[in-house]
Amino acid sequence: PNGVFRHVWNGRPRAAMAMATRAAMGRPAGATWRTSTGKVRRKAPHVAASTKAADLQGSFGIDGSVSVEEGKGGLTKVVLRHNCGSSAEVYLFGGCVTSWKQASGDEVLYVRPDAKFDGSKPISGGVPHCFPQFGPGDMQQHGFARNLEWTISSTSADPNPDDPDPSVELTLEDSEYTRAMWDYPFKLVYEITLHNEKLMTDMRVVNTGAEPFTFTAALHTYLEVAGVRNASVKGLCGLKYLDKVPDPENPKEGTETRDKVQFQGPVDSVYLNAPEQVELDVGTGAAVAIQSRGWKDVVVWSPWTAMACYESFVCVENAVFGQPVTVSPGDSWRGQQEFSVVDLE
Repeated sequence: PNGVFRHVWNGRPRAAMAMATRAAMGRPAGATWRTSTGKVRRKAPHVAASTKAADLQGSFGIDGSVSVEEGKGGLTKVVLRHNCGSSAEVYLFGGCVTSWKQASGDEVLYVRPDAKFDGSKPISGGVPHCFPQFGPGDMQQHGFARNLEWTISSTSADPNPDDPDPSVELTLEDSEYTRAMWDYPFKLVYEITLHNEKLMTDMRVVNTGAEPFTFTAALHTYLEVAGVRNASVKGLCGLKYLDKVPDPENPKEGTETRDKVQFQGPVDSVYLNAPEQVELDVGTGAAVAIQSRGWKDVVVWSPWTAMACYESFVCVENAVFGQPVTVSPGDSWRGQQEFSVVDLE
């Protein structure tokens, strides 16, 4: 059943965040092979890009672990399935993770009822991208990465241990459209992995040009809760934060004094230099633990009554905002996340 998750399932110890190398020289494009670590991987063929699900399934599908399917509105999605029963769905439009289910079938993420799946606007819910700008600024709100079609570069599944960890790697590169707003060559590489019931993301921002560039970014994660008034975020006490509710373009500075951030009205706060783990109590006796590396800040957002569905979700977002990231030519920045469900009882 869908809805706020009710169970915490025992999983294996957290996998190392470092991922195996993606290079596989001298192998037929589009072929399946095993890396030196035993991982099964399918790499993009050197043919014209296609977003048709059937074509991509033939190139990237891995039986029992990864499938490319037609999703809502005819958009293409990648479905990851773990042997333990967990699953995740990722739409190529926006590179947006829209579903992460526990082995029980309980959904952890939230997609708004008004979400559009026709490519006319970014998908409202799941884990949308904010890049190369978080919030308002010189370009459109939250940048352009969330309303562009991403490309599958590879899929994989690890046969050792016994439970394969399904994974998909997506890429987004600069185009005439992006350079009209942000005139820099770049490449985004985004890997989504299921490790037992845990959802892991690994994002790299590569400067492929001759000049340095600076960006801000976030993964705008919507998490389902059993009533927003029952939810709370732990791990932010003592941090300086920027309150964007009065004026998003001129946020008010403050210091968090609460052990648990609760919701009694609209919240839009950027917590600076946040710890590597925070927890969202979803109000059922369970919480979503969010661990991160590279993401320096945490955003907590609830639109409250400005949105009809406000009672059903809270956004807890890893971000880099307080200190924009500068990437030199040929260099890259990396941000990783790991989401798990923990029992509070």
